[in-house]
Amino acid sequence: MLNFPCQIFPTGLTTSVCLSHSDLRSAVEEVLPSLRQQGVRVFIFSEECDTEGIESLCDKIQQASDQPLSPHLRANTNLKSPAVYIYTSGTTGLPKAAVINQERVWMATFLQSVAGVRSDDILYLYLPLYHSAGFLMGLCGGIEKGITIILRRKFSASNFWDDCRKHNVTVFQYIGEIMRYLCSTPKKDNERDHKVRLGIGNGIRSDTWAEFLQRFGYIRICECYGATEGNIGFVNYVGKVGAIGKEHFLHKAASPYALIRYDTEKEEAVRDSRGFCIQVPRGETGLLVAKIGVRTPFAGYAKNNQQTEKKRLRDVFVKGDIYFNSGDLLKIDHEGFVYFQDRIGDTFRWKGENVATTEVADHLIMVDCIEEANVYGVKVPGHEGRTGMAAIKLKEGVDFDGQATYQHVKNYLPSYARPRFIRIQSSVEVTGTFKQMKGRLAEEGFDPAVITERLLYLDDAKGYIPMTQEIFSAITEGRIRL
Repeated sequence: MLNFPCQIFPTGLTTSVCLSHSDLRSAVEEVLPSLRQQGVRVFIFSEECDTEGIESLCDKIQQASDQPLSPHLRANTNLKSPAVYIYTSGTTGLPKAAVINQERVWMATFLQSVAGVRSDDILYLYLPLYHSAGFLMGLCGGIEKGITIILRRKFSASNFWDDCRKHNVTVFQYIGEIMRYLCSTPKKDNERDHKVRLGIGNGIRSDTWAEFLQRFGYIRICECYGATEGNIGFVNYVGKVGAIGKEHFLHKAASPYALIRYDTEKEEAVRDSRGFCIQVPRGETGLLVAKIGVRTPFAGYAKNNQQTEKKRLRDVFVKGDIYFNSGDLLKIDHEGFVYFQDRIGDTFRWKGENVATTEVADHLIMVDCIEEANVYGVKVPGHEGRTGMAAIKLKEGVDFDGQATYQHVKNYLPSYARPRFIRIQSSVEVTGTFKQMKGRLAEEGFDPAVITERLLYLDDAKGYIPMTQEIFSAITEGRIRL
């Protein structure tokens, strides 16, 4: 993904300056009349620009003074002052401008120290700088630590290890499906020939974690958890495969949080007879909520009170308390390790049971022919809830084996969790931060008249067979019951 935004989103925020890369000049020129009408001054990263209304920036940077800014320019700035607006990745709806204040920026820079980054380390950074992972954890953290940062304009799995060797990289940052992409590259004799000792990030699956270490040598993985706008985070500082962190009484005292029971069908927290939320016991999945207070504030979304209020959960354990609704389902085992289970918008209910999309996807990629799997729920006329569907990418040069896939899901998944429909794609769609997109896929459902890609249907007697218009009609008309 490019290290600059590829689109300009209309926003209600007050904007006075627009900075753009030269590669996006044509895109900027399309909206230039609107920007000029709003009084926005537009700069482009180049030595010169002949478009009226767009100013070059590189020459002005070279002419700028290297002296510290005058104190009066920041006289009214404090830790609670907004530092930057970062748009959420958009996995659960349209991106929203999260307010990041000076304190959050400052706190985010400490993650590298917690993970064990040293002053002599060299960080390889290829993540989008318009999201919190690349900008706050990566760039700002590296500047605070005073380390060398190797910036690449976009991620390349084929060039990853060559870049690491060329620049003597010791630390890299990952997110989402990055590690899986690296494990999917052709094997080479020199892929353990590197100086990388540490990987920091979030979103790695346990199977990929183990495969990555086995293939590329021992590299300490520091898996983290957090949301751009959230007030709670975890760090797996002990390297437990699959965990996103570990409970600690000091952490919980400073940042009170809980896992509460959640009804995925009604899409709301379960409350007791008194109207309060119910904490789940260890080993059970629950919705992560974190108390909003002076030490753990939630700034919300810029000029979007409706979405900000949606993230606030009130009267959780006592009358008048307010908690941040993370939207994530987690589980804490008996040793205190914390595991990500699913997002509440992704988990669906079928046949009276909750289906975790991540668990189903983990089983699907164990099938020899499947490289990636994106699992989601789709509505079926005449049925309550949603049934499972998976968009998959096949391994290169391999055809889909419907019988092997059927036997695997039959052996390892309960009947309600087995994907009823499979959609084969050339690539699995992801966001700018390499998180799988599910919304559009769920809306398109399993209609062969809408979907041009190869579709398959799980017939209990025959396994996965080609989806036809006749089968679709029989399902939607109730002649086939799922």
